[in-house]
This record gives sequence, C-alpha cells and structure tokens, in this order.
Amino acid sequence: MEKILIVDDNNDICLLLERFLTKQGYKTASVQRGEDALVLLRKESYELVICDFKLPDIDGLEMLRRIKVMNPSTAVIIITGYSDVRIAVQTVKHGAYDYVTKPLYPDEILFTIKGALDRRLQSLNAAKSTGSADSTGKASSSKTSASKQVLAPDGKRFIYGKSRVAEQLQKHVDLIAPTDMSVIITGETGTGKEFVANAIHLKSKRADKPFVAIDCGALSKELAGSELFGHVKGSFTGAMSDKAGSFEYANGGTIFLDEIGNLSYDNQIKLLRVLQERKIRRLGSNQDIPVDVRIIVATNEDLREAVRQGKFREDIYHRIAEFELHLSPLRERKADIMIFADHFLDLANRQLDKEILGFEDEAKEKLKEYYWHGNLRELQNVVKRAVLLSQGEYIEADVLPHEIISPQYFPHEDSLASTVQVHYDPARPGVPVISQSAANLKSVSENAERIAILKVLEKTGYNKTKAAEVLNIDRKTLYNKLKAYDIHL
Repeated sequence: MEKILIVDDNNDICLLLERFLTKQGYKTASVQRGEDALVLLRKESYELVICDFKLPDIDGLEMLRRIKVMNPSTAVIIITGYSDVRIAVQTVKHGAYDYVTKPLYPDEILFTIKGALDRRLQSLNAAKSTGSADSTGKASSSKTSASKQVLAPDGKRFIYGKSRVAEQLQKHVDLIAPTDMSVIITGETGTGKEFVANAIHLKSKRADKPFVAIDCGALSKELAGSELFGHVKGSFTGAMSDKAGSFEYANGGTIFLDEIGNLSYDNQIKLLRVLQERKIRRLGSNQDIPVDVRIIVATNEDLREAVRQGKFREDIYHRIAEFELHLSPLRERKADIMIFADHFLDLANRQLDKEILGFEDEAKEKLKEYYWHGNLRELQNVVKRAVLLSQGEYIEADVLPHEIISPQYFPHEDSLASTVQVHYDPARPGVPVISQSAANLKSVSENAERIAILKVLEKTGYNKTKAAEVLNIDRKTLYNKLKAYDIHL
C-alpha cells in the first residue's frame, strides 16, 4: 500500500484528502506544519508528499529541497492558489512532479497522484538498470558500472542550497549543461566539484551515457597513461592483457578529470591530442580509436599561474576552459550549511542504521558559526561522527568536535597571518617559503602547529606535497598530523 503524506495548515483540507485517498486504497497521514512533516519523513518513508506552498513555518520551495535531501525518490505535489502559480512552476523546475490549484477537485488530484507515483516507479526501475556506485565513488573498470551512481528520480545528485551563490551556480549549470562545451570547475578541496560535474552530465544530452570520474592526483606518472588511454598486452611490465582506458569507457558520455594540474607533461600532450582530434591511442598500439566524450575538469590550483610557470600547457588550458564554474567555500555560504547538514544527517542515518531526527538549536548555531576549513567534506564527517555519538533523537552540541564547540581554541583564519608568514622565493618560482620562526613545527604548541598546517595548506592550494616541503616534513608525517588534528581535506 503506497503511503502519502499531506502537509497543509488547513485542517479541513487535510481531513478531506485523507478520507478521499484512504477510500482510493492509499495509506495516509497529515500534518499542518513543515517541520512536523520533516520529522515524520525522517521516521518513515513516503512514496508521495502533497504539500501546500504556503505553510506557517516553511515555504513550499524550501520543503521541496529538504524532502529531496532526505529521500530523492519521494514524489512531491505542490498545492497552491491561482495567485501563486508562477511560483509553483518554479517548484516543478526544482524537482516537484506537478502542482494543483485550489479549490481541489477529486478527479484532478487523483489523476495527478497516479501520474506522480507512476513516474516515480519508472524512475526507480530505470535507476536500477544503470547499476550503483562503488565505495570509492570513482570510476569502475567496467562499462556497466562506469555510470557510478544510481540516478535520482528528479535527475539530481548535487544539493545546491539556497544562498545567492548557490542560486547563481544552479543557473550556470542549467545554462552550460545542454551544450557540449568543456568546463573547468575551480574551488577549494571539499567544495563538491565532482558532484557539480555529475549534475552537468545529468542535465546534458549525454545523461543516458557513462559518467567516468578520474582523480588525476591519485594517478602515478607511470600508470596515468594506461588508466586514461588504455594499453595493449605486453606494452610494459605487468601488462598481461589488453585494457581499455577511461576515455573508451566514457565514450558517448562525460569524463571528469579531477586535479588535472597533476597530469605529467607527457600525458598532457596525449590529452591535447584527444581534445584536438577526438581520438585516443592505447599504450603500445599504433591504432587510433575515435572517442566522443565531453570533458569536464576540476582543480584547486591556479592553472593560469601554472601556465605562466610552464607547468601546464597553455593550449590545453584554453581548450578545457571554454566555461568556468567557481565553487565558493562553505564558510561563505552560511545559508546553506543546515541544508547540507540535513542531507548528511540522512546519509549517516542510513549508513549507521540510526534514526536521529535533527539538530538541537545550539548545535545548529555551532555549525553555522564554524569556519569549515574542509568545506562539505569536513561537514559530512562531522555530522556522521555526531550521529554515531548521539544517544537521543536529536544531535546536541556536546557531541560535536571540540574545535566547533569552542572555536576560540583554534583561532579564526584572520589571525593565522601573524602565526605563519608565507612568501615566494624569486630564485624558485612557484615554491612557497615559510618563515623560519614558524617552519620549525616542534617549537610551537599543538594549537599553533595546527594553525600553521592549515595556513600552509591554504597557501599551497591544499597540495599536500608542496605543504610538506614548505613545513620541512615528509608526506607521511603530514598525513599523520592531519589525522591527529582532525583536519579533513
């Protein structure tokens, strides 16, 4: 029996709809406030929500966003007056199935409900046929799993938020997605660059084809060519059989190259050939293979500066930067923090088999006030940890990490400049240098050490290799300190 939740501040409408839909064979529930509806939705799943656009506490668009965060497969129908039809149309663009206007007519609303539930079922069946993501979220080595994640019924995987920069980002994604232009996505580590790339793919004409994500920063110089372009048997030691590369798996679809600045010069040349000729050649082969892929890349480095320093080819840069999207850090999007926190709460509940309903007011304020050095990735880790530690129905402030509860323990970013001075040595272009007084990490307290690490990471574009060099420690030591100080990148 399909379950329908009715959300309307008019009790008479709730009662009438409940009686009518129960007679039609549906299981129903009703509430008169948006927050009460969200509590119910966290406790159990509903196939459909019928929601009035004007509620006493939350408007329909915000309700729609939060419902889709908790369960993307839930269908939503908006109830509105004639004067709000233009606004209701916006809800459809943001994922609602449809809207109905008051006064409500039984035949009309029943027809709309059946259509929404049928569409939901079709979307779920289509999603199952595409396969699911692996645990790493990166591209798999088979064509069936190259599509990475189950498609949400509303065609979205990225939560945009409601801040001004979030709305601007959504407009740009909607604008660029239908084209075949190459896109470069910039922003700090953890801001969700891969999710934006995925959202572009899903809104494109290639949505039914593979989306393959490659972390160029994780590819060794020796194996990057094989991973990207494939190889033939015997082309190098260990090549025991022919292998297709990521560009072949992505044929017809989209390939996402994360941290593209880490590609070696040799592999940059091979990438340029793909961009120019739309052909690839497996390592050890003389045969060209045509490929039709859209290329989206991401970086947290300044590629223009890398071009000036000769580390990145200028001809490649101009080909991949046909359109640029910049993702603002979470600390500049205060209005979005709780939207993402609610999303991560729902994910953590499912992963940890818990039923935490939300956040206490003090916990919300602490999350909003924190600086979020690691952006969305850090927020997700914090929420998951809080869900694990919470014993009641709501997350309280005392289960949050100490640096969030007492931010003065770790001084604000503005105070970091006095702790660490970073400059660039003219004799070594591009290599940041830290002042001797702050470079010796053993001479400062743990608090100052954490601050120093964060500052250097920021100055080096969160490149751990460069940061370790600046701090005069090896990468392993840096990783150990990142873990010890709960710094998530």
